[in-house]
Amino acid sequence: MEERQRMMEALVCKRLGDPTEEGVVVVSKSEAIPELDSPTAVRIRVKATSLNYANYLQVLGKYQEKPPLPFIPGSDYSGVVHAVGPAVSSFKVGDPVCSIAPLGSFAQYLVADQSDLFLVPKGCDLVAAAGLPVAFGTSHLALVHRAQLGSGQVLLVLGAAGGVGLAAVQIGKVCGAIVIAVARGAQKVQYLKSLGVDHVVDLTNENVTSSVKDFLKDRKLKGVDVLYDPVGGKIAKESLKLLNWGAHILVIGFASGEIPIIPANIALVKNWTVHGLYWGSYRLHRPGVLEDSLKELLSWMARGLITIHISHTYMLSEANFAFSAIKDRKAIGKVIIVLDDERSNRSKL
Repeated sequence: MEERQRMMEALVCKRLGDPTEEGVVVVSKSEAIPELDSPTAVRIRVKATSLNYANYLQVLGKYQEKPPLPFIPGSDYSGVVHAVGPAVSSFKVGDPVCSIAPLGSFAQYLVADQSDLFLVPKGCDLVAAAGLPVAFGTSHLALVHRAQLGSGQVLLVLGAAGGVGLAAVQIGKVCGAIVIAVARGAQKVQYLKSLGVDHVVDLTNENVTSSVKDFLKDRKLKGVDVLYDPVGGKIAKESLKLLNWGAHILVIGFASGEIPIIPANIALVKNWTVHGLYWGSYRLHRPGVLEDSLKELLSWMARGLITIHISHTYMLSEANFAFSAIKDRKAIGKVIIVLDDERSNRSKL
């Protein structure tokens, strides 16, 4: 009985491949509960963990970081402090927290240093907080820290109904920008409009260039000041035609599977600034910037300035369905796996 109590449930990637297929990721009930490994270590009982496109790519073996097999995937999460080391001063047992793990958040317990944890403000939904660090952290660093988006500037967000896209749209509005969102399908368009987006392009029946040009003309605006691109491919190439002199291009990812080419000669003539934004590397190179960013986002969440929209919720045993929602682009916002709750397959579409 004592041995069983030291074990936990976790999702384990046994081999690289499509996580929606049988045998690629499996639920194990015999993973060891991690021990406190330093005086400042904190053990968290995980409440929920977010499923990001990067997690899907990592299991496929197509992400820039390739951990050795087998591994427990996962990154951002929320939960409750379960145990603390003797030198922990910032947290106590029972505190609601959220954070990012290099790996391992698809498990009932994990251990982090107290310096890596963030207290979830009173009144905030703890499940929703699991979807904040990566998606909103990426968009906040990109727009606020790198592009320094300001009031009245025109922001164009590609893939605007995805996790990072919805975050970018909301952060753009908080910054006072004129936000143009690009998505596909009536449900996604409707939700984006409900967020107060200034203009939405539906790729089902609209051309990005012509639709945005018409909007800019009606508003007597010259062009786009900041391009937020987690998609790549043809749509990114078309969007370059809309950029102002001195525009900022934020390269977030390549959900289309195609890496766009940004002509250096045009970037030179038009004084464009191209920012590559790999959010995870901030933990190593600029941890203070990342910390300040997440603290501001949690403050915004507490004040109701941003909302983490949960599209689908699954239990750990339903992880293949969660990965399917990401793979098939069914989600509007975040897909969340809840580890200590009976809720499953909750849809807010």
